[in-house]
Amino acid sequence: MSKRRWLPILLALLTAMLLGACSKLDDPSEKIDPPQTISYGDKKDSNHNHSDNSEEATKSIKTELYLIDKNGYVVPQTFELPETKSVARQALEYLVENGPISNMLPNGFRAVLPAETQVSVDIQDGVAIVDFSNEFKNYKPEDEQRILQSVTWTLTQFDTINSVKLKLNGKELSEMPVNGTPIMGELTRKMGINVLTNNVADLSGTSPITVYYLSQNNEDFYYVPVTKRVKMGNEDKLTATVQELMKNPGVKGLFTEFMADAKLIEKPKVEEGKVTLNFNENILDSFEKKVISETLLNALVLSLTEHEGIKSVSVLVNGEAELVNSNGQPIAEPVTRPENVNTGSF
Repeated sequence: MSKRRWLPILLALLTAMLLGACSKLDDPSEKIDPPQTISYGDKKDSNHNHSDNSEEATKSIKTELYLIDKNGYVVPQTFELPETKSVARQALEYLVENGPISNMLPNGFRAVLPAETQVSVDIQDGVAIVDFSNEFKNYKPEDEQRILQSVTWTLTQFDTINSVKLKLNGKELSEMPVNGTPIMGELTRKMGINVLTNNVADLSGTSPITVYYLSQNNEDFYYVPVTKRVKMGNEDKLTATVQELMKNPGVKGLFTEFMADAKLIEKPKVEEGKVTLNFNENILDSFEKKVISETLLNALVLSLTEHEGIKSVSVLVNGEAELVNSNGQPIAEPVTRPENVNTGSF
């Protein structure tokens, strides 16, 4: 048979095959598998229907976690953590290395508690009793003070906690297990944080003052609380706080935005929780436009509201109050302390 006579037969066969395929596509019983959704969440929830709990899934609570930065300072960083009834225990669990904080850590920061540390928290009459598992002992000796400060300052952010007691496997600690730092009763913020003695040989006659310096990681700025021991002389604590904040801290990784010739021209005035500060013009970024740096103002507010009873700060320049911030917005009201520090938007 010639090639010409085969051609009509081949065309007929191809037509029949195409018609059969089309009929299968039109048949609703022949379904195509939908594309699979890839989930990177907790495998335990992979079969759970979240449609009824979408509102619950989005609930969160802002929590300050005191982490260690690249310079070794203990620094608050604010995170949106899942809403829970056990906020204190959750906060400590997020301080554990390789724990849930791992994918949230800012560049240059690390967790403070050793990996796999288990923790429980029992709150009684304002005291948080923290019980660590045996893995707690696996920290480096140089981190011992940092751990004490981080745990204490993280927990005392909560209104129900005033002080902290530590246990290891159910036994109360009178000293830290690695380097032997004494633990004298309950831990409070009075112990200080990132303590600098400023080469003060004799600590008698000195008082602790906590000020917030600036630090920088690439393009990101953040505030670092530092407790300094200073001799008071004839100065009150508020004046001493401002003067310490205006000084160059003289240590690695910290700086202040105050110009060297900025000065308080009179003693701070306190009235109903508001402290008023009167500076010379050298506190300004622009004297002509009366611009004051927001980061400088924030450092003042954070530092001064560490003092009991101080709720807000008002700044004057040569007795005048008509100042604007870095965005050109008038500063019409006294500035209050933010609820959280280093949120990324503060």
